[in-house]
Amino acid sequence: MIPVYICGIVAVYAVIRVVTEKKTLRKLVYLNVMNFAITGLIVLAIPDIMALFAGIAYFVGSTLEANAIASTFAGGVANE
Repeated sequence: MIPVYICGIVAVYAVIRVVTEKKTLRKLVYLNVMNFAITGLIVLAIPDIMALFAGIAYFVGSTLEANAIASTFAGGVANE
């Protein structure tokens, strides 16, 4: 049960930092940490094989979302 609490504390801290952070690029880092922690919570808190698949799906989706946001801030395809 301790890993679930650790993931929960990390997720809450990351959410607070995302909400209170002024610089947008720093928000992205905490948003990514929040997504990792939520994935851990899904997998650790629900003892079912479908929770593993849900965690994998959430992780892949959130990673693609974070990469799209970071690419947009970097200038997108025009800078390549």
